[in-house]
Amino acid sequence: MKIVVITQDEPFYLAENLDYLVRILPSHSSIVGCVVNDVSPFGKRESFFQKALKTYRIFGLRFFLYYGFNYILGKLNRRKKIDEVLKRYGIDKIVLDKSINASESVERIKGYQPDILISILGNQIFKKPVIELAPKGCLNLHTALLPKYRGLMPTFWALRFQEEYTGVSVFFVDEGIDSGPIVVQKKLAIGSRTQRELIKATKKLGMEAIAEAVDLIESDRVELIKNDPAKKSYYSFPTKKDVEAFREAGKRFF
Repeated sequence: MKIVVITQDEPFYLAENLDYLVRILPSHSSIVGCVVNDVSPFGKRESFFQKALKTYRIFGLRFFLYYGFNYILGKLNRRKKIDEVLKRYGIDKIVLDKSINASESVERIKGYQPDILISILGNQIFKKPVIELAPKGCLNLHTALLPKYRGLMPTFWALRFQEEYTGVSVFFVDEGIDSGPIVVQKKLAIGSRTQRELIKATKKLGMEAIAEAVDLIESDRVELIKNDPAKKSYYSFPTKKDVEAFREAGKRFF
């Protein structure tokens, strides 16, 4: 089964997790192309300066310096670069000149004849032509137990509200936000993890869930789990007050 991954050039966790995914995919499946969008951690396109300023204002100096330093290290470390992972496995990097929903973008991805699309850290809302592009559908990874914690930064919100458990959900994309039917869901005890530790744990667990979902789809053994809108919760990017509440609850970023 041919797969096209849609992601963004995230410098902290993506490269090692994509490498892991390639290694654990079922033998009958392979990633033939990877759409790499500009990094957009706040869910919208912003300049590098805007991102940096927003990070500083909301999360404070220590957080800003920590992730700033790790951002530089990530740029310098070849193994942290998605380009190196793609080169290692002979996967085509697909850079689109327009929105992924533009007809030119859709046609370019179609050229790879994917059986399935997989969105990991996708930072654009897909429209019908993208959702229906591949015959076996379009999957997305969300690092929370849907329908709870739809939206941005689910690990932050799970910690902020002192959940005992979180997890990952791999679901079929529809035209809503994190609202499609779930293919695979895995639960994880949070324990005393920091947000960074929780991100790392859920990303790895998410790759395993994607590999399992691909196998289920290929072998026609999917039993969908309802993503019940009546039980949903949705959160956007945190404010400075949310960050203060996070810390007052005794939670740590790293």
